[in-house]
Amino acid sequence: MAPTGVNKLPKDFLAGFATAAFQIEGSTRIGGRGPSIWDEFSRTPGKTLDGRSGDVATDSYRLWKEDIALMKEYGIRAYRFSLSWSRIIPLGGRDDPVNEEGIAFYSKFIDGLLETNIVPFVTLYHWDLPQALHDRYGGWLNKEEITQDYARYAKVCFERFGDRVKHWLTLNEPWCVAVLGYAKGVFAPGRSSDRVRSPDPVDPSKVHPLLRTGGDSSTEPYIVAHNLILSHAHAVKVYREQFKGHQHGQIGITLNGDWYMPYDDKPENVAAAQHALDYHIGWYADPIYAGHYPQYISNLIGDRLPKFSAEEIALVYGSSDFYGMNTYTTALAIGGGPDEFQGNVTYTFTRPDGTDLGCQGQSSWLQAYAPGFRSLLNYLWKKYKKPIYVTENGFSVMGENEFTVEQAVNDVDRVNYFEGNLKALLGAIDDGVVIKSYFPWSFLDNFEWAEGYGTRFGVTHIDYQTQKRTPKNSARFLTKWFKSHIQDYDLSSADKDDSTHAVLIKDVEHKSSRPHRPVLGQTQDKVSQPHPSTFSSSPFEKSKLQQELVRRTRDLSKREEMLAQREDAISHRELVVALKEIQHREDALSARELQIERRENDLARREAAIENHQILQFDPSPAETIGDLDPVDLANSSPLSDSTYFESGATARFAKDLVHKLVGNLGATATGHSVIYNVCTLPFLFMFHLIAVLLHARNP
Repeated sequence: MAPTGVNKLPKDFLAGFATAAFQIEGSTRIGGRGPSIWDEFSRTPGKTLDGRSGDVATDSYRLWKEDIALMKEYGIRAYRFSLSWSRIIPLGGRDDPVNEEGIAFYSKFIDGLLETNIVPFVTLYHWDLPQALHDRYGGWLNKEEITQDYARYAKVCFERFGDRVKHWLTLNEPWCVAVLGYAKGVFAPGRSSDRVRSPDPVDPSKVHPLLRTGGDSSTEPYIVAHNLILSHAHAVKVYREQFKGHQHGQIGITLNGDWYMPYDDKPENVAAAQHALDYHIGWYADPIYAGHYPQYISNLIGDRLPKFSAEEIALVYGSSDFYGMNTYTTALAIGGGPDEFQGNVTYTFTRPDGTDLGCQGQSSWLQAYAPGFRSLLNYLWKKYKKPIYVTENGFSVMGENEFTVEQAVNDVDRVNYFEGNLKALLGAIDDGVVIKSYFPWSFLDNFEWAEGYGTRFGVTHIDYQTQKRTPKNSARFLTKWFKSHIQDYDLSSADKDDSTHAVLIKDVEHKSSRPHRPVLGQTQDKVSQPHPSTFSSSPFEKSKLQQELVRRTRDLSKREEMLAQREDAISHRELVVALKEIQHREDALSARELQIERRENDLARREAAIENHQILQFDPSPAETIGDLDPVDLANSSPLSDSTYFESGATARFAKDLVHKLVGNLGATATGHSVIYNVCTLPFLFMFHLIAVLLHARNP
């Protein structure tokens, strides 16, 4: 990455961590909270990878004071969290009662943040729609109802918390809501066209008409996306018209979207990279910041894409004060793919030369690639021209859930990820991009939706049996980085030594000693192994060695897999070549067969022509053929007079025989010498006939 000239961020730069209500709160049946669509979905067997629900999560509804104390220890400036709609309005609707116990919980939490000089950065909706609204009228499928109910929910939040909250996000990652919830069926409410994953209701007559099937992946995601955009716009309208003037806050939306690069310079792959950006970002960003859906999506979806009325697009366009950016990775785009919701693009992390873009995370869709982060920041700034708040960015360490606590806190891959991306952030600012915040995901290990608890993104380790919080090295690295790169950043509390974590937490150097990932075909320096006797006396060193073992084992597996793929490719090519060689031999034999057949046909025609040249050789029967009748003999013969000859019918037979031979020969041989022969003989034959007629006339 090119060096940057920017080393300091402005003093109003917001640096902190991010979470979401359903992922950390737990206590789903406590405090007057109503059920959300994720409650029942996560309790359904097979819906989460480890079969666990969000009923407890990190228990932050009960442990919120401990969480704030830990944030204070970290010394962060801001904290992004979400409100639970069903904790504030249990039934969700505009005419349903507000849960004052839920209001009190969030009010105390916000006050607790402010008392420790932490700025609350609040998300109104992070995927947990009240179940009652889904059952009552189809939830996000019903534009007329959901836009009004969401606007009322937002208004309640502005009224109750807006005097202290100055940073609002309306929706978190609407792409995930629409595609994963209504096209793939892997997120709540689990709707799709797949009847195994999304079965029809047992009794359709007992559900709302919009819910009488298990879903329709071809239409529902676009309807939901459209309604999410409109609901966002309605909430912004409420805030701007009724609250912004005296509360002086900002409001916007946050969108997921990673960076996509062409796999190579082929035109179809260059186009594929833009199509991927259109589908993951432009689908939502273009209506809000440009006033229309991307042309590529409009062309691809046609009539299935809902249309904005003139009044609606006037409401939507310009409805965000900033660009909220959730991003994690970079991928290479290849033109052509079976998935409409991926823009009909195929994605890979593997370059044409066989190397990967970066370190692989636990999540299959995640690799570290800092240059892509910088490129995406530049793209968004140039395209939409709004200040950027980075509201999520994080890394899940491969195999971390299987580590001991001592191993997990030494999260080298995560530290490297953040180090690279923060350098990229400084580089983007040096490029002229206006960036206002950076919220790593996540403050705590937590419930990672369909992946359950097996995937860990937190900078704080959670023991889910005891709910003990243990800071990881990535947390210490980030707070130190913020202190050294943000003007007037006060981290006095973060520098205090906590004896509870003294053994586990070590300062992380900016340059990690971890060897680089090997490139295929290159060797890697051997790691010097300490004497076994040092393991028991140094848990930190043991943790490093165990992580090195995991990493190198993972790299070897990838190399073995890559070699196996190359061997398979060679075997395939060998079979193709062998088949082509056989095909060439078969083609040559066919050509020879055709040549021989043509020679045989030509020889047969020549033989027929030779036979047809014998036109004057009539069938040999005594005194009945032209060969046995001599004109001189006929003229001088006394035993046989002319009249006898003619009277005997010889002339008629002779003429008939002559005509048949001549006509038959002409019909059978219409080319070459036979035609010339027949034409030349005609005068002699007629002359002979004329002599015979004259003789007959003389002796009638």
